[in-house]
Amino acid sequence: MPLPALNTFAGNPLDRAGDRRNDPDWLAEQAANPEALAMVLWEGRPLLETKDAQTRLVWLALAHARAVVPDRELFLGLWKAAPVFAVEVEGPIDPTAGPLAGLGAFIEMREAAAVLAGADAAMAGTAKSLFDWRRRHGFCAACGVMSETACGGWKRICPACGVEHFPRVDPVTIMLPVFKGGAEPKCLLGRQVGWPEGRMSALAGFVEPGETIEEGCAREIAEEAGLTVIAVRHHSSQPWPFPSQLMIGLIAEVDGDDARPDQTELEAVAWLTRAEARACLEGTHPTIKAPPRFAIARTLLQAWVDGF
Repeated sequence: MPLPALNTFAGNPLDRAGDRRNDPDWLAEQAANPEALAMVLWEGRPLLETKDAQTRLVWLALAHARAVVPDRELFLGLWKAAPVFAVEVEGPIDPTAGPLAGLGAFIEMREAAAVLAGADAAMAGTAKSLFDWRRRHGFCAACGVMSETACGGWKRICPACGVEHFPRVDPVTIMLPVFKGGAEPKCLLGRQVGWPEGRMSALAGFVEPGETIEEGCAREIAEEAGLTVIAVRHHSSQPWPFPSQLMIGLIAEVDGDDARPDQTELEAVAWLTRAEARACLEGTHPTIKAPPRFAIARTLLQAWVDGF
């Protein structure tokens, strides 16, 4: 039974074939399969089409995609034994003004996440993360020589020193602080400078070397809001392709409600009762706007409102 996908960018339906993509001959067979398909990205934006009021990924035959973008493809996995690839166009010129005219539009990934079905968002997010990694890690970190792609794009190998490089995933704790010591439970939201007016969200921060998830959660809450964590519960996680993070969703109980925004990460904080948080989610709170629907911060807020 597949695990439930609670968050956008989770629930990739493809068999990644991680045990077979190391074989160049097997990959060549997949690329030669006439049923092979490819999605197209341009500078991290997936190509989308809208038909019958539904927005979805545009899929091309791999041969067509290769004609548009030679030598820049990624093996994503298998869909019911059919190979699935992605290609990415680079440069300032929108390909829909040229070779991909009439096929759809390239949409920024956050905007796409708000309209795509879960499986499409998960596949597109995976492709974006891998292409971002390839773009940022073209040279060997050990000796500086340009590395070469391998395993269908899931590995890079240095031809000079032989070091193998794999895609990065950066762990991030994202947590909803809750306080149970008052007249009724309440949760804390924070606001960063530059967010849309009224937008508030969960607190978050990268896990540092030598730190557990729980320690990272406690440190970030102490740094950003001046609160002490006494208990941590895991709720769910979310791949976050901006560029390649794993958001680890937590509910963190704190021992007091004297929250003080640090004015570096957060410019303001607000405590919400469950009724106030529910109004926030429903869009009826007078001043606070909830996180967007594709963000795990909203999942955490909804879970707490529902009694998690």
